[in-house]
Amino acid sequence: MEKNYRPNVAAVIVSSDYPSECRLLIAERSDVGGAWQFPQGGIDRNEDAKTALFRELKEEIGTNEVEIIAEHPEWIHYDFPEGVSRKRYPYDGQIQKYFLVRLKPSAEVNLKTHSPEFIRYKYVGMKDVLKQVSYFKRPIYKKVLGYFKKSGYL
Repeated sequence: MEKNYRPNVAAVIVSSDYPSECRLLIAERSDVGGAWQFPQGGIDRNEDAKTALFRELKEEIGTNEVEIIAEHPEWIHYDFPEGVSRKRYPYDGQIQKYFLVRLKPSAEVNLKTHSPEFIRYKYVGMKDVLKQVSYFKRPIYKKVLGYFKKSGYL
């Protein structure tokens, strides 16, 4: 049976101190306490991935003042874990395009957006990301971060 994946973009955000410091922004979801992740969101109909990236960042972290450093060459999919409501998500999972972006020095993260998706955020080192994010996203994050590291970006 063919699975139905929601097209999505995700941002691996490095602080404006990059490249002298390499700290990554993760945020805690407002609807699932203790669930930390990179900002991400759906791609609307007739929208390309980069346009969706800038829109989603503005909606989720209150700023899209970023510069794109790199893009993962592949679309990566994952399945939602058991128990995720199909009423809320009529998909089996998501297929994502990952971007590595750097916050501009003038950017201010503000989670008090129109429809807040996160309750707090923090910057962590690369090794700490995998310890803190949701278990079902770890393999994807490991692959994406590994690619950016191998390519010399992280």
